[in-house]
Amino acid sequence: MPTVAIIGAGPLGRWLALAAARAGYRVQLEDVMPANLQPAQEALRRELGAAGLPQVGFVSTIEDAVREADLAIDCVPDELESKLEIFCLLDRMAPPRTVLATPTTRLSIADLAACTYRPGQCVGIAAEASSLAAGVGADLLLRITSKTTPETMQLVRDFWEAVGFIPRFEPDPAE
Repeated sequence: MPTVAIIGAGPLGRWLALAAARAGYRVQLEDVMPANLQPAQEALRRELGAAGLPQVGFVSTIEDAVREADLAIDCVPDELESKLEIFCLLDRMAPPRTVLATPTTRLSIADLAACTYRPGQCVGIAAEASSLAAGVGADLLLRITSKTTPETMQLVRDFWEAVGFIPRFEPDPAE
């Protein structure tokens, strides 16, 4: 099963880590703030129990989170500066195979992808971060670019189906 790096251990990051671990993925949950990481670790320990917790690593650097990641999902605020900064860091630190995904309703995934060395491996999750956890079982719109590879689409489709969504792809309207 692939490894998923989740950047940010706030409510969305915790939910994604839990959903991914329950679906059988190895998870690396990262947050630079110990005040976020410790509660996330306690919550996941309660939810997964001792048997499931070894599937989840808790790390305080992006480099540690993405070292073996097949998919990296950021949970940073949906603001241009935050997204650009995290995409540049992920692009620089993740292995070349890693797919980058980001929840955004305001930003163009084509613009974010153009700032990376892997534009074919970037996907936008067209949902408010706060609404993802409530939407299990629903359609999930994923934004792609003309450069998005079939392998990227398959990896992302498999992940979202495994955590309980019905993914559908749509071209980025800004492209």
